[in-house]
Amino acid sequence: MSHQVSGRKLDRPTGQRIALFRNQVTDLLEHGKIVTTEAKAKEVRGFAEKMITLGKAGTLAARRQALAFITEKAVVDNLFGTLGPRYASRAGGYTRIIKLGPRLGDGAPMVRLELVE
Repeated sequence: MSHQVSGRKLDRPTGQRIALFRNQVTDLLEHGKIVTTEAKAKEVRGFAEKMITLGKAGTLAARRQALAFITEKAVVDNLFGTLGPRYASRAGGYTRIIKLGPRLGDGAPMVRLELVE
C-alpha cells in the first residue's frame, strides 16, 4: 500500500518522467495551452504554477531555478518579462484544465491545460 505517497509514476522511469514534465511545462509556458491526458495535466499543473511563481519573484536566484527546469532560455525570458508581471496581482491558480473527452485510440481521458488570462 502506498499511503501518503504523492505524485503519479505514469509508468515511466524517473528520468523519463522528469523529462516529460520539463518538456510539457516548457510547451505550456511557450504556447499558453497544451492538450494531454488528464493524469499528466494534473501533475504538470503544479510544476507550471511553481515556475510562474518564480517569474513573479523576478530575482536572479529565481531566474536560475527556472533555467534549471525549463529547457529553453527564450521561454524563461518570456516568463520573467511577460507572464510574471501579468500574474503579479494573482495569488495562485494560474492554470485551468478543460476536459475534452476520451482519446480515440485507447480511450484515455484528454484535457486541455491552459493558462488563465
